[in-house]
Amino acid sequence: MVKSLETSNPELLKPGIKAPVQETLLTPRFYTTDFEAVANLDISANEAELQAVVEELRADYNRHHFVRDEEFNQSWDHVEGEKRRAFIDFLERSCTSEFSGFLLFKELSRRLKAKNPLLADAFNYMARDEARHAGFLNKSMADFNLSLDLSYLTKHRTYTFFPPEWIIYAVYLSEKIGYWRYILVHRHIQENPEYQFYPLFRKFESWCQDENRHGDFFKALLRSQPKLWNNWRSRLWVRFFLLTVFVTHTITVFERASFYEAIGIHPRKYNNRVIEETNNTSSRAFPLILDTNHPQFFWRLEQCFLSTQKLTEIKESNRSPFVKFWQKVPPMFSIISNMLRLYLIKPIDAESTRATVR
Repeated sequence: MVKSLETSNPELLKPGIKAPVQETLLTPRFYTTDFEAVANLDISANEAELQAVVEELRADYNRHHFVRDEEFNQSWDHVEGEKRRAFIDFLERSCTSEFSGFLLFKELSRRLKAKNPLLADAFNYMARDEARHAGFLNKSMADFNLSLDLSYLTKHRTYTFFPPEWIIYAVYLSEKIGYWRYILVHRHIQENPEYQFYPLFRKFESWCQDENRHGDFFKALLRSQPKLWNNWRSRLWVRFFLLTVFVTHTITVFERASFYEAIGIHPRKYNNRVIEETNNTSSRAFPLILDTNHPQFFWRLEQCFLSTQKLTEIKESNRSPFVKFWQKVPPMFSIISNMLRLYLIKPIDAESTRATVR
């Protein structure tokens, strides 16, 4: 098993308020888009399915789920060392990701209300869910004497522009991979309750159902736009987004291996299962999926992680900037080379199996 780096001690903005993690390609990002283009989307080709998903969202099945019961009302000082640091890191990144979704969806709802009320309703309901998740996670961090200043994040985080097509691809995958991440942890904890060191894990089953419904909405939205799945350009983009999400997930899981080991999960097996399930689920939306059974697929994903470890070690060394620059070239080339080789593996045609029950 590859060895992850030890989680660093949290830095503070002020007492009790954690400083946000440094923004990198791997940290949760805040997004903006062309709101006018989203408002003008013609959704008539799949409006019935979109309406059905919006009704599911409107029902708000989890409105009474995210309640802090008496099990939370205790000291968590007995959770110490790397286990505590890794769990706080997990809570922060999860909270930031959910809050990022809230900001994007809330702005989409506001901007679309006049021109596309159906989509505006959907984004409003999803913003509700994401805010609920972020707030619950932030309160969980407070149990460990830390929390995030979400208003500070709103003002100081860098916002990345994605065109609507990229938003649809990326958020669909984010929600579906989120579902598999949470449901697999939930099932593991159910089978091995001795690893449930904090009651948040009991919330994962209903939580991941929110993720699943959000993914279903973006799947319906994607299928309403033929240009996103029925031409050669869309096939190239789908491969790119699947690959980048899977590379990012692999690096993130292995970097935080200590958290998964603390709850009795084998990081490599977990990572592979999440990717396989997300890839299979994606066949319901995308015209193709990646060949995760290829003998080099997961090996090359891990090579990307090993190269990022080398880059981190170089960055944190005391060498001169000139030396660091040239030392970074081989691992950067390795990441690009392995991703290119993964991209060129022949994908699996999902359109031909569209009617297959999964």
